[in-house]
Amino acid sequence: MTKRIFRSIFYVSLLLIVSFSLVLLAFLSEYTENAQQKAINLEITYLQKGVEMQGIAYLQQLPKNQQRITWIASDGSVLFDSVADVGNMENHLQREEVQEALQTGRGESSRISKTLAEKTENVAIRLQDGSVLRVSETTWSAGSILLSMMQPFAILLALALVLAGVLASKTSKNITKPLENVDLEYPEQAEVYDELSPFLRRIAVQKKLIAKQIREQQQRQQEFYTITTNMQEGLLVLDIKGDVLSCNDGAIQILNVTKEIEKQNVYAWNRSTSFRQCIGQALAGKHSETMLEQNNRIYKVLANPVLEDTLVAGVVVLLFDHTEKADGERLRREFTANVSHELKTPLTSISGFAEIMKNGMVQPEDIPHFANNIYTEAQKLIAMIQDIIQLSKLDETEGCMDMKCVDLANIVTNVCKRLEETAKKQNVTIQSKIEKAIVKGVPSILEEMVYNLCDNAIRYNQKYGSVTITITQTETEIKLFVEDTGIGIPMEEQDRIFERFYRVSRSRSKEIDGTGLGLSIVKHGAILHKAMVSIESTCGKGSKFCIVFPKMMGECFV
Repeated sequence: MTKRIFRSIFYVSLLLIVSFSLVLLAFLSEYTENAQQKAINLEITYLQKGVEMQGIAYLQQLPKNQQRITWIASDGSVLFDSVADVGNMENHLQREEVQEALQTGRGESSRISKTLAEKTENVAIRLQDGSVLRVSETTWSAGSILLSMMQPFAILLALALVLAGVLASKTSKNITKPLENVDLEYPEQAEVYDELSPFLRRIAVQKKLIAKQIREQQQRQQEFYTITTNMQEGLLVLDIKGDVLSCNDGAIQILNVTKEIEKQNVYAWNRSTSFRQCIGQALAGKHSETMLEQNNRIYKVLANPVLEDTLVAGVVVLLFDHTEKADGERLRREFTANVSHELKTPLTSISGFAEIMKNGMVQPEDIPHFANNIYTEAQKLIAMIQDIIQLSKLDETEGCMDMKCVDLANIVTNVCKRLEETAKKQNVTIQSKIEKAIVKGVPSILEEMVYNLCDNAIRYNQKYGSVTITITQTETEIKLFVEDTGIGIPMEEQDRIFERFYRVSRSRSKEIDGTGLGLSIVKHGAILHKAMVSIESTCGKGSKFCIVFPKMMGECFV
């Protein structure tokens, strides 16, 4: 802006200087011509009287000056010339000023030299004897005056331009200084020209509006960043070419993206056929879904096209962790198969024994034996059904059951009494190191959890082994330990023992009765009570189960 103001002022000053110079030159030229004309007219009047009175003698005694005096006869011959030799001069009858003087008594003319440097003014007057007296004066033309003044004019012009430049620079700075000193934070408070006040007020209003929009945009951006950053799901935004415009940490972690390919095309992120087909269909304008196995987990990929005026402008891709759902579906399928198998076995035995008895193929003395077998298998079936019902309740009523403050020590004592007979048959000793420990829970489920752990510890123990039940507590948690000296659990199977119907070393477990649902009930009961279950086991030495209950401060008064 300063440069534009400077150029404007400078060019205006230059135009004024040049215009003033030309006007002055024209004025001086006109003034010089007028003065010269008056001088010639005055002088020729005096010369006329002198020549008429004294003749050529008067002309010969005149001093030589800038003016040229010529006396011409009526036939055009030159009688006298103050500059040239009369004998060498041509006839002047055809001269303009001579012709005009002979006709009207007075004539004037102007002649400019070929070089345009000189201008000759001629004034002629007719005398009483018919001759013509002419006075000529040579002066500089406007061009010659301009050329003669060129050097001093150039110096003056240069000085004038320097002065104009200095003044223009100073003036432009003075004009723009108030604008440069405007505080953009508070433009309406600046001291500027009155003409700029409305403009600054508009800037202030616009600034507030822009600041508000920026804050809103930053807030939305921060909210979007916070949401996408903390999402466990993966989020990708692609352009029409499949290049990644935006992504969150979840997508980078799920797809194991390195920095080298993070800014590349999405096809470089995962080269599986299903993933590429899913993205390709979305880029073609169709919603697409697929399953992707990554890092030993299963992810569901949803790709949706982004449309602008019916044209695909990009694609939004979401990746959901589908592992638990897939595992749940697998477990349900396994559970159904296992239930069918486990129920089929006792039912087949019962049906077989009943059919033999029905057909009268059993001796009367063997009927009690067959009836006992039927009863035993029926009890197994009832126990299995009760466990299945218990698991179903835990699945359906998790978090909705009525909880009470329960002394865990009492539950352990009751369980030990129930299992005394079973322990004696197995030659296993039950020991308890317990103290009063109040937890908030469902008494029946807590007793079922402790019973299953202790029952397994007895069943899978060694002859003359032992089972030790311990309760400890801290300020924040209560721990229940069930430790045995049994056969132990292999390390590779410890992660699966809480699955429904899963039994360790099935070929070996056939010797021991069980439904395979006890530890599943323990696991789901722990989830219900917000407890954690863990195991330490060594083959041939025994196992140690631990359930950690949170202490309910202020809810149960000890």
